This record gives sequence, structure tokens and C-alpha cells, in this order.
Amino acid sequence: QVQLEESGGGLVQPGGSLRLSCTTERGLFRLYSMAWYRQAPGKQRELVAEISPHGVINVVDSLKDRFTFSKDDSTYTIYLQMNNLKPEDTAVYYCNGGGPTLWWGPGTQVTVSR
Repeated sequence: QVQLEESGGGLVQPGGSLRLSCTTERGLFRLYSMAWYRQAPGKQRELVAEISPHGVINVVDSLKDRFTFSKDDSTYTIYLQMNNLKPEDTAVYYCNGGGPTLWWGPGTQVTVSR
């Protein structure tokens, strides 16, 4: 059973920042793509950012100016730095390994509100 464990969600005011973390196993981290998705209430889950097995990072265009994807190879961890958060960023954020049909973390709630 592959495990992905997210952390770092919470309640933040508009304009604030959060950094999400997702730690997984060495095998998954080295061999598969990893990604962040989010699902807002009443909406479909959507891709936020991803990294290919070769290390190519992609952040969706609409979020590139505020969200940054990074990784730590020594701890098998990926990060999502989120700045200037807006209420529309409120969602459950999920860590994914290997693409949408493979492994998912349980999710971490991000709420942007006054």
C-alpha cells in the first residue's frame, strides 16, 4: 500500500500564504510523476501542479503567479507554496502519485476566509 501524507493546510485570510507538504516512499518519488490537485465544494477535482519522473515541473497557467511547486529529494517530499491566497482557492488539496488512476493522499483542507 503506497502512502502519501499531506500536511500544511489550514485557515488563512485572503492575501495570506500556506505551504503544503506531501511525503511519500522512495520508489514512488523516484519513478513516478507526482502532483497536487484540489477539489472545491461542488466542483470537480482539478490539477494544480505536477512534476514528471524526469523532474519537469508544470503549474497550471492560472496559478503560476501565486503557486510554486518544489521538492526535496532527500526526504521524498513535494511542496506547494501558495501565496496571495484568495477565497476561491478554498478546497481540499490532494497529493497524487503516478497520475489520477493511481495513488492519492487523504487530502488537506485549505480555507481562505476573513
